[in-house]
Amino acid sequence: MSQKSRVLLRGQLSFLFLLAIIFLLPIPLGSNRPWAWNFFQLLIFSLGLQLCVVDRVKLGETFKIYRTSIFLFLAFIIISAIQIIPLPYSILDVVSPSSASTYKSFGASFGYISVDQGQSTITLFKTLSLFILFLVVLTITNNEVRVRLLLATMLASGTFQAVYGAFEVLSGIEKSLVHQLPVTDIATGSFVYKNHYANFLMLCLCAGIGLIVAALQNQRYSSIRDFIRIFARTILSSKAIIRICIVVMVIALVMSRSRMGNIAFFSSMTVTAIISLFLIKKRSQGMYILIISMFVIDLFIVSAYFGLEKVQERLTQTNITQESRDEVYSDAIGIVSDYPLLGTGGGSFYTIFPGYQRSNVSGFYDQAHNDYLQFVIEFGLIGSLFLGLLTLLALFSALRAMRKRRNPILKGASFGCSMAIFGMGIHILVDFPLQAYGNTAYFVALLALSFLVLNIKIEPKNKSTLEYFS
Repeated sequence: MSQKSRVLLRGQLSFLFLLAIIFLLPIPLGSNRPWAWNFFQLLIFSLGLQLCVVDRVKLGETFKIYRTSIFLFLAFIIISAIQIIPLPYSILDVVSPSSASTYKSFGASFGYISVDQGQSTITLFKTLSLFILFLVVLTITNNEVRVRLLLATMLASGTFQAVYGAFEVLSGIEKSLVHQLPVTDIATGSFVYKNHYANFLMLCLCAGIGLIVAALQNQRYSSIRDFIRIFARTILSSKAIIRICIVVMVIALVMSRSRMGNIAFFSSMTVTAIISLFLIKKRSQGMYILIISMFVIDLFIVSAYFGLEKVQERLTQTNITQESRDEVYSDAIGIVSDYPLLGTGGGSFYTIFPGYQRSNVSGFYDQAHNDYLQFVIEFGLIGSLFLGLLTLLALFSALRAMRKRRNPILKGASFGCSMAIFGMGIHILVDFPLQAYGNTAYFVALLALSFLVLNIKIEPKNKSTLEYFS
């Protein structure tokens, strides 16, 4: 085998390894258990090490092209690392007076920014693995064929979770097939928490819609007859497999009974479709037929048979006086005022919050049920600023790609990535999906894809299949 063939083969194997990680990530309880996230961290670190050893040139190019986004991610990691470094009180009194006061009360000779070094260390390793995943996606997803395959893997993973979740509910079994967890009338797939499941399906739906949008580019009609023809092709054509997967995931999303999961999906789809009206110059009528069909067929017809009325019930019966989350938010704000700049340490919310929890808030809250608030509490205003800028930069990149790119798959991927960022931004207002490792890994991959779709060079069509895939 020639040197060139070996290089191409290594590239293929690395990318297939990435796809395998992406597909398997959500299966073990959403990777939201220590044994699960540690296993996938090892896989991701090994893939990153392989990249450093055999693809140093490509990695160097990645740092050069995406230096701003990489800098923002690295800056956040540095904040996370500083939180667990022992500091003398002369420094700690300046950067985090509340942390200094806490450690002084224990009689310690030095202190930390984090109030829970153990959890902050775990969070740091999670963040490092996510950064490696970000770099890997940026480096080896280097052409439109791989972009399509990455989106298709997310679609397949979401469809698997949707089928499994719906099967458990509709089959009437009492214990899940995996880990023997109780099964109710609420779909959760292989996840434990329904809102994490709904958020995961939302991300996979964004990937699927990106593929459909890519397939529908350049479809235009000039008469009612053309409209009917395009509509029939959109619903029943060779793209039917993707369309069926989307329908199945929408059914499972509704069956999750997640209020904000459903709101985030349909709202983000609507917002992205409206924005695309202004950004996409040569718009495809087929794309908007797809959006209309999503609402008409999925929301009002198919979903009506799988529990949509129960989601509506939950929305109409929601009473702010019966919800304790607003009181949790008001209590948690006190933490921000005491630890404003660098926070209390990654993963430390459940450690610090009981000291601020009032007696009229019942129950134990290990999460803030608002990821915006929790990130500010744990990483401070500085760390949260870097994360916010990274996400906004990814959104800006995806929106620019939607306007500038002519390649159908890149335009479709930019639509899906924009939709995912809008959807996540809505969902984390009242929940904590980014505290689940599997969900965060998928979101990080889509953030990387948001930068890729603007910068990938279109390869010549006469390139060999092996070279194109590698």
